[in-house]
Amino acid sequence: MDKVLLAHGGGGSKSAELTRLVFQRFLRDPLLMEMDDAARLPGQVFTTDSFVVRPLFFPGGDIGRLAVCGTVNDMAVMGAKPLYLSIAFIIEEGFPLAQLEKILASIARACRESGTRIVCADTKVVEKGKADGMFITTAGIGRPLFKKPVEPARIRPGDVILLNGPLGLHGISVLAARGEFGLQGKIRSDVAPLWELIKKCRSLDVPFMRDPTRGGLAQTLNELAHKKKFGVRVREDRLPIPKKVAAVCDLLGFDPLHVANEGKVVMVVARQDADKALRALRGHPLGRGARVIGAITKENPGRVVMATLSRSERIVMPPVGEILPRIC
Repeated sequence: MDKVLLAHGGGGSKSAELTRLVFQRFLRDPLLMEMDDAARLPGQVFTTDSFVVRPLFFPGGDIGRLAVCGTVNDMAVMGAKPLYLSIAFIIEEGFPLAQLEKILASIARACRESGTRIVCADTKVVEKGKADGMFITTAGIGRPLFKKPVEPARIRPGDVILLNGPLGLHGISVLAARGEFGLQGKIRSDVAPLWELIKKCRSLDVPFMRDPTRGGLAQTLNELAHKKKFGVRVREDRLPIPKKVAAVCDLLGFDPLHVANEGKVVMVVARQDADKALRALRGHPLGRGARVIGAITKENPGRVVMATLSRSERIVMPPVGEILPRIC
């Protein structure tokens, strides 16, 4: 690898390659090397993220809502209540003020919805054509509130894997909003802040949570299993893939498990708490479609296996290239 490719930003195996072979050679702080969605600091969690989406507005959201929700969700999946955000804008000269105001109003609504405050901010303006309209960078601080720490080291075979609802909505929504491939009809992105949903499980034994964004469910599960002494087994008949998402993926040759989500959480829950977790999730609007999709197994350590509809098994691989550029 002698150049950075667009695929290195896609969240799949190329992103993992860039991180492990390049960044980790130079940036080796023990907290950073844990590769979690946020760093665990004494009494708090700390996260950072950047957002580059095209188009800036899509059914169900926009880059501003995406920035807030993406950041608070990275804290929420660490078992932490999101509290404070910083936000920085890189804006192209000539950007319409009306669109900027619309994005800022969306950011304010998402902050109210998620219970967070933006307490510091910055703005830079660059030459026209240098920023795809607008880029946003955020950072966030939250307070851990789960009774037991959300730590992958506590995962054991027999633990159950839960998902709170349908897959693929965000990535396909953004793709359709571009007006490419002759796609018709609107699919709304699922972009939403997840803490109010996730906190319903704070008294339960939940050793792992992730929001399956870039790279989709397949990437999240492969990161979970990577170099572990356990395997991951999911059931195809339990995966909630909407018909419209499946149709677009069939048309374009995408795997729905590789498509990004922005309002979903994957939970690994101790078996004795699985039913309680399902009831808790289903009691919230964002969790009405919650279901068990698989389990942690002794078999196939380090791999993700799917029990298919044809009663066979196949290995679930992470995405290799860039399927949907500029989606989050």
